[in-house]
Amino acid sequence: MKPTCEIGCECERIEQMIRHTLWSSGAKGIVVGISGGVDSALAAAFCARAVGGERVMGIALPSPVTPEIDLKDGADLCEAFDIPFKTISIEPMLSAFAGMEDFENNPYLSGNLMARIRMTTLYYQANRLHYLVCGTSNRSEYMLGYSTKYGDSAADIQPILHCYKTRIYALAEEVGVPVPIIEKPPSAGLWPGQSDEADIGFTYAEIDSALASLEVNNWTASNTQEELILGKVQASMHKRMSPPNLLEIQ
Repeated sequence: MKPTCEIGCECERIEQMIRHTLWSSGAKGIVVGISGGVDSALAAAFCARAVGGERVMGIALPSPVTPEIDLKDGADLCEAFDIPFKTISIEPMLSAFAGMEDFENNPYLSGNLMARIRMTTLYYQANRLHYLVCGTSNRSEYMLGYSTKYGDSAADIQPILHCYKTRIYALAEEVGVPVPIIEKPPSAGLWPGQSDEADIGFTYAEIDSALASLEVNNWTASNTQEELILGKVQASMHKRMSPPNLLEIQ
């Protein structure tokens, strides 16, 4: 972990960006999807520290497979930072999609669908309140494409997108995210027992070490692990690019 004074400066830099974004937008506040995990907890904490908890709305969006502990941890996080908290189940919306012709129920399609339903719900609430939507993506997952287009990757502001996952934990400790959230194994909660690291095939420590090395070495892999991770970065490049178009701004 880097010295606390350096971490403190980074926290202030993030919070200043949040304040500037909110004030320059003319919006009244910020909506954050609260999953019970460390990424959304840290993003919500930064928003509360930056503009005051009363101007942040934390929303849990459980599916039928969401563990109760995630809802409790989300509620505890919002209470700790004086953030209003509400729960909106996405089960009725999932059921409506299940009635669609040619609907297929498999983990890949269902996971992306849940991510997009959640983001649609967050934007509806933000639109209703004249708020911005805060993203909760980190750099490690962004570079590997471990996200859903127009789902969890959509946002008006991304306060922790520049942070590797291993850095997220240091920042979470610094700002006072509750320990049970910090110590919880990372999971998107797409099905019982789902694990981010198992899905990706590497630990976050391995991912961050490889990404840091690849960036320093001009994206040239020096070992098998880096080659595999570089492959994931290259395969997901479309997720980090704007849609191709022929529009020319005059």
